[in-house]
Amino acid sequence: MKKILLIEDNLDVREMTAEILELENYEVTTAENGKIGVEKARLFTPDIILCDIMMPELDGYGVFEQLSEDQATASIPFIFLTAKSEKADFRKGMTMGADDYLTKPFEAEDLIEAIEARLKKSSFLRKEFSRSVQGLNEFIQEASKYQNLKDLSEDRELSRYKPKEEIFSEDGSAHNLYFIHSGEVKTYKHNENGKEYVTGMFKAGDFIGQLCVLGNSGLYTETAVALTNCEICSIPKNDFTQLLFNNKEVSHKFIGMVSNDVLHMREQLMGMAFDSVRKRAATALLELYDKGLIKDANLGISISREDFAGLIGTATETAIRVLSSFKDKGLIELGESRRIILSDKKQLQQVADFG
Repeated sequence: MKKILLIEDNLDVREMTAEILELENYEVTTAENGKIGVEKARLFTPDIILCDIMMPELDGYGVFEQLSEDQATASIPFIFLTAKSEKADFRKGMTMGADDYLTKPFEAEDLIEAIEARLKKSSFLRKEFSRSVQGLNEFIQEASKYQNLKDLSEDRELSRYKPKEEIFSEDGSAHNLYFIHSGEVKTYKHNENGKEYVTGMFKAGDFIGQLCVLGNSGLYTETAVALTNCEICSIPKNDFTQLLFNNKEVSHKFIGMVSNDVLHMREQLMGMAFDSVRKRAATALLELYDKGLIKDANLGISISREDFAGLIGTATETAIRVLSSFKDKGLIELGESRRIILSDKKQLQQVADFG
């Protein structure tokens, strides 16, 4: 049963509104002024708050401001109730960040509709979705219901790729972005001299191709290849753009899922520009370790020296010398089939920190 806190100084309005809500099977707690309302909000932890604006002790704006500053109550949906209908009051309430605004007297149907809409929004925004195909399908289904979208594709199916098999290619038409359910993928580009350099290494739970799908050219700007046996699902461009642009709340949540780590990407580019090769190599190895691609036991990642060189932005010969140096110092082991195994993460972290 959802809990509602009703803050209203007019006894008749308070009792009538509470009765309407209780008939709709909501658990209702009431407060006769803003000061008591703030106290009850912190004790009661409601699912939604209905609050009058013009009240003694503390007005509705003051209630909203105090609850917004408290982490425990800041995310509770908040609807203002007021007898005033001036646009200035409406703008002030919404500018402060309120979720909705009802003018008294209101119809019971309008009240219930507003509450259900805000609870639906709150439930969607608070829900966590796993970074898996099941979580992705669940997110799209929930987002479709939230936005009343009926033309999003059905559940995504997995496609299987073998090692070295292309998922998409540079300059190909960017019709889909891809989600890695299992396996490991690398992306790479060719420079003006035709030399290949690695732009990223990805694992299960990562998305690839999303920036290309949004690009103006309509083409993939890099090639994605499976490093191991992979299971990957695709999301059509039309579905992606609808989830991204139709609704601000859905968009924010979807961006959080598909962005992987934009801030990290920016830091990586800065590192490419200013860090030493030794420091870049140590940082890259630690990032591969954090992604689960390198282990500190008997397993490691099988990566060609050319790919590793592309990953850190240097010549293959230079990358080989740096890896050999790390091996001589006991930081890594170089196993069979070009496998790299982490031996001393602490010392490698010092190299990444201080060069």
